[in-house]
Amino acid sequence: MRFLNPRTDFAFKKIFGSQQNKAILISFLNALLYEEQPTIEDLEILDPYQAPVVQGLKDSYLDVKARITGNKLVVIEMQVLNVLGFKKRILYNATKAFVNQLQSRADYDHLYPVIALTITDFPLFSHTKVISRYTFKEVDNMPYDEDEHVALVFVELPKFSKSLEALETLTDRWIYFLREAENLNLIPESFMAAPLRQALEIANLSGLSPEELETVERKEIFIRDNQNAIAYAQMIAMQEGMQEGMERGIQEGMERGMEQGMERGMERGMERGMEQGMEQGQRLKAEAIARSLFGQLPLEAISQATGISLEDLQTLQDSGL
Repeated sequence: MRFLNPRTDFAFKKIFGSQQNKAILISFLNALLYEEQPTIEDLEILDPYQAPVVQGLKDSYLDVKARITGNKLVVIEMQVLNVLGFKKRILYNATKAFVNQLQSRADYDHLYPVIALTITDFPLFSHTKVISRYTFKEVDNMPYDEDEHVALVFVELPKFSKSLEALETLTDRWIYFLREAENLNLIPESFMAAPLRQALEIANLSGLSPEELETVERKEIFIRDNQNAIAYAQMIAMQEGMQEGMERGIQEGMERGMEQGMERGMERGMERGMEQGMEQGQRLKAEAIARSLFGQLPLEAISQATGISLEDLQTLQDSGL
């Protein structure tokens, strides 16, 4: 028995985004958002899963949207590629989802809370917590309020290290499912409860059509190719861009320091030059990554990965440098 990798967009939406399987999503969200309390009794999936047509395969992230108990909107995003500006994009998407609820001439009372649940296939924060929660709150660290208008919840899969035998809670099992489903060869005894068992049954490769199997394979190849392309470009950029930026910045700093005079000028010039060199190095690094991805990814995807605007990317591509 073999199972889908639930971190790909096809599998994630097939498992969690089908209206007829909403009991799976209810269990999943109650575990990750509400510490396994039955807070969500019912939900409506707003963009239900549809069997995909294999086309561009350009997405590096995916989402499922659902309206849950209390009329709250939950946006679930599974991110497989670590791109520049990702944290800002999460905040942007969450606030955009909040604002877009308001129809023309409607009262602000029609704005309901939004929870952005983001699952990453890479470490995102420096702390060791697997699940972290953020809201707009008073600066003296008032207690977490789940009724905040916009809440951000992050699940960092690489930080979860429990083995199958060490799983204790439903939350543990759902995170393990996301991390390890494709490595299982049978349904574990501890996954026999209805929602988890049903999720694995849906993920069973033997139940897929030939077209769906082709989609799965192409999605996984696309993700691996993107990860490798970005990793290689970052390595080259680190070697070239940082060195060039540091050398240029130090030279400029020394020149400015000499002009400002004596030891104090040299010291300040060096500091300023180092700062400018680091900034220049980061820019050169991003440009080197972009150049290595031209012809492999659309400009929109390169912009997302590097943080360079589409206009600047077009100029860089046209220059041929």
